[in-house]
Amino acid sequence: MKVSWVCALIFFFFIIVWNDSVEGLGVNWGTQSAQYLHPKTIAQLLKDNHIYKIKLFDSDPWTVNYFANTGIDVMLGIPNNHLAYLADSYGNAKDWVKHNLTKAYNHGVKISYVAVGNEPFLKAYNGSHLKTTFPALKNIQKAIDEEAELRGNVKATIPQNGDVYETSTGLPSGGQFRSDISETMAEIVGFLHQNNAPFLVNIYPFLSLYQNPGFPVDFAFFDGGAKPVVDKDAQYQNMFEANLDTLVSALKKAGVSQPNIVIGEIGWPTDGDDQATAALAEKFCNGFLKKIASGNGTPLYPKKIEYYLFSLTDENQKSVAPGDFERHWGIFRYDGQPKFPIDFKGDGEAKMPVAAKDVKYMEWKWCVFNTDIKIMDGVKERVQYACSSGDCTALNHNSSCSAMGTTDKAAYAFNSYYQMQNQDVRACNFDGMASLVNSNASRDGCLFPLALEIAGGSKVGSIVGVRYVVVALLLYAAFA
Repeated sequence: MKVSWVCALIFFFFIIVWNDSVEGLGVNWGTQSAQYLHPKTIAQLLKDNHIYKIKLFDSDPWTVNYFANTGIDVMLGIPNNHLAYLADSYGNAKDWVKHNLTKAYNHGVKISYVAVGNEPFLKAYNGSHLKTTFPALKNIQKAIDEEAELRGNVKATIPQNGDVYETSTGLPSGGQFRSDISETMAEIVGFLHQNNAPFLVNIYPFLSLYQNPGFPVDFAFFDGGAKPVVDKDAQYQNMFEANLDTLVSALKKAGVSQPNIVIGEIGWPTDGDDQATAALAEKFCNGFLKKIASGNGTPLYPKKIEYYLFSLTDENQKSVAPGDFERHWGIFRYDGQPKFPIDFKGDGEAKMPVAAKDVKYMEWKWCVFNTDIKIMDGVKERVQYACSSGDCTALNHNSSCSAMGTTDKAAYAFNSYYQMQNQDVRACNFDGMASLVNSNASRDGCLFPLALEIAGGSKVGSIVGVRYVVVALLLYAAFA
């Protein structure tokens, strides 16, 4: 009788835990930041918000091992600059799997997918990864199946940007893969289907709005305000569904009639552009999550959709070549503080997510403009220098800090540089124009960041047990 009660309690416990998680929900986490949250803090942040899937952009063992025995399913990432090495020989792929997957798996890390490359066929890459991506994919999957003895448990796939397909008719039914990569895509699609691996695609309605001034704003969202696009018997009232079904059409033309699709990235930025605001991010995310929770899929893909929101936290060292918004995709700020209410379950009850716990900041010091300075000559040049290695994207047109005056903008730039230099006292001088203060310098709705303690580890996964640290100097000037 006692055993029956114990069994019942255990069963009840698992029912509660299972109900807490959100089916299909995952998030991306990138670490292109001067400092980023400790992986242990990230794991707890996910669990506190009932998110049990995370997609990484590398496979650094130091980072990955913090997800061991947490119940969080980790998608390992392989950067594009490793593709040639992995395509070169099966032995290289075996070494990668041994050091990055097998050890983590045996250590208790739950792993279902390996992402081989990241949008390797972007038009901007001019075909530089065209000859290496598919061979790397095949070698990694073979090594998983044969060397790691994980056949059927871990699938290799390739995160693709939505620009790998297009429509010949302007409608989803005309979807096809780009002519310059169609043969390679057909091979990849066939291989994924043969191995029961998903096609991983990144879809960004925001970018359609950003890149096309005439794009109907309502079509980017999910509240039904847009004029529908009619395609045969189907009607589309949002860009996400139309885009996904364009891919479905392309996959069918490539020989896969019943595709398995996972949304690798989808989200909305909160700063760095007129349309990049927390209010619009809230509107988009909650509309998308409600759509997914309905379980209705799309006209050509009428089933549950697995997805990974982009992104968990902001990254202040991402390239701003696509736009200033690139550093502001996070649902959470860089320090794990939530930006807007979100309805992860899609049941209509949006609330502020649980913030990161036990965040370790550096000293409570801010570098600001020295108010004793009366002659303003040279301020602009020093601000430009600060922004060249700091992050001044929040200062630009219609961004969160753009309304401030000249000296406040200078203070923001100086502080950004100082914090990203790990509060090195030498980084707060600017020929006497800057000084340190102990009170929070944030003002007028503009957050002046405070540096985090450095988490440790490395930012890029290992190839054969050797960790690579890639440091990019991002030059960017922002002053108005």
